[in-house]
Amino acid sequence: MKNEKYILEPSRTFSEFLLMPNLTTRSCITSNVVLKTPLVKYEKGEKPAYELSIPFSSAMMQSVSGEVMAVELGKLGGIAFIYCSQTIESQAKMVADIKKKRGNEKFPIGAGVNTHDYAERIPALVDAGADVLCIDSSDGFSEWQSDVIAFVRKNYGDKIKVGAGNVVCARGFEFLANAGADFVKVGIGGGSICITREQKGIGRGQASAMMDVAQERDEYFKTKGVYVPICSDGGLVHDNNIIVALAMGADFVMMGRYFAAFDESPSKKITKDGREYKEYWGEGSARASNWKRYGDDPTKNKLLFVEGVDSLIPYNGRLKDGLDVTLAKIRSTMCNLGSLDIPTLYKTARLTIVSPASIIEGGAHDVVVK
Repeated sequence: MKNEKYILEPSRTFSEFLLMPNLTTRSCITSNVVLKTPLVKYEKGEKPAYELSIPFSSAMMQSVSGEVMAVELGKLGGIAFIYCSQTIESQAKMVADIKKKRGNEKFPIGAGVNTHDYAERIPALVDAGADVLCIDSSDGFSEWQSDVIAFVRKNYGDKIKVGAGNVVCARGFEFLANAGADFVKVGIGGGSICITREQKGIGRGQASAMMDVAQERDEYFKTKGVYVPICSDGGLVHDNNIIVALAMGADFVMMGRYFAAFDESPSKKITKDGREYKEYWGEGSARASNWKRYGDDPTKNKLLFVEGVDSLIPYNGRLKDGLDVTLAKIRSTMCNLGSLDIPTLYKTARLTIVSPASIIEGGAHDVVVK
């Protein structure tokens, strides 16, 4: 019997893995690669209500997912989740404004919700035009999350979709899938501005979490005939980490720092020491938590510790320009792996653990770089 009290093998990150090439056939050219992926659950033999043309979602953060990001990322085939760390009225207005700006674009509008004021927030968001909700929490293995899902099902049936998370193990996935989650987010403490692991001692290396949850997702589909997509949230430092996440079973990824660096994010661009940066802060930081999230009584809302930091990240220009480069890398790598779509990538990918020495070998070394 598997010992779940102590997991003694190391908790792995994406950067500890390399993909090994498979046969590249003549059909494996980048223009043939299809990156479509399910956003929400579906039963065997059916199609999901919503799919993404690219496996990208932007994090539900104040410094990441505003109106402009939602519209532009939606046009490019991904989805943004409007952050819920604001008043119900202001979030609903953002969703309504995005709905008006859609025109003939047919993409779902996403919005974050919490487990505190959901009974008031969700109806306002639905009335404003939100199609897909996602519960915003660093730890989703919680009865509070099943309460939110039950509220959605009772009041909206399957019309409104709701994702849940975050989890780092098979048990967490099974709990949320059984509760009725339309997708499950994976990852605790792996974000670049997240210090949950430091502060609370909980979490797991993102690669280890993804492999464990993906295996349970597959078993769930096999036994119950329902495919519940999983989203890798956090731990994606480089573009090559994204394709490793997809190869390990992620249906799509959620990123904060990546999207915060573009013009389309809501944060300010500043110049420091001759270089351009964008501001980027975590939802668990004091900056994000300064709004009155859970009421007006200061005795109940005192922030005793934080789980995120306030930072600067290098500015990266326009969203489309940066995303084009990342997608080109993903398509090229998939051709090296003999895969023309994400399901084939997951089914056939072979990965190897790298040593510290091989990581050094993989970059420029023993030369003077000009």
